[in-house]
Amino acid sequence: MNIYEEIEKYKIVPVVVLKDAQNAVDLAKALIAGGLPVAEVTFRTEAAEEAIRTIVKELPDMLVGAGTITTAEQAKRALDAGARFLVTPGFSRSVTEFAVKQSCPIFPGVCTPTELMMAQEYHLSVVKFFPAAQYGGLNTIKALSGPFPQIRFMPTGGINAGNIKEYLGNPKIIACGGSWMVKDSLIQEGRFDEIERLTAEAVSLINEN
Repeated sequence: MNIYEEIEKYKIVPVVVLKDAQNAVDLAKALIAGGLPVAEVTFRTEAAEEAIRTIVKELPDMLVGAGTITTAEQAKRALDAGARFLVTPGFSRSVTEFAVKQSCPIFPGVCTPTELMMAQEYHLSVVKFFPAAQYGGLNTIKALSGPFPQIRFMPTGGINAGNIKEYLGNPKIIACGGSWMVKDSLIQEGRFDEIERLTAEAVSLINEN
């Protein structure tokens, strides 16, 4: 099973902001216990690189990616730390080219036909649609799927327990990125039991018939 297939199996990619790498393992354990052994650790903080390295070392079965990657230098640091996929907020040729050369799965951020055409130039079959809510959500994805039938999407931004099933009901969507089960306040307060509960709740929700 490749990484795209793994992510499609999980259906949700928790988008994690870690301000302290010491919380990394407890957070990852909560996600695993809740049924989601996957995380996108964002490079919005200084702790991200060390957090990825720590999770990969302590919990090797966890599928860890790096998000909010905006430069090739960040991408290299993320892969050196053990990240197995990259996610960018927008489309960057330098980051995409780096990932392709490293044979690393990348989900570049797009929201326009122009960016999708750029993604096609690199033979990418899956992209991140971001910020989903602000750019028309599912309706925009449906419209973009017309001229780009071979591309699938991982929408992120404004996804929550109230709308995720609608998104996942569209076959063009591989999975959704979400942060409602890993809110910053819960991590800061060490409420990993609550993160586990919310994660299990999310997994149960998406697997309902």
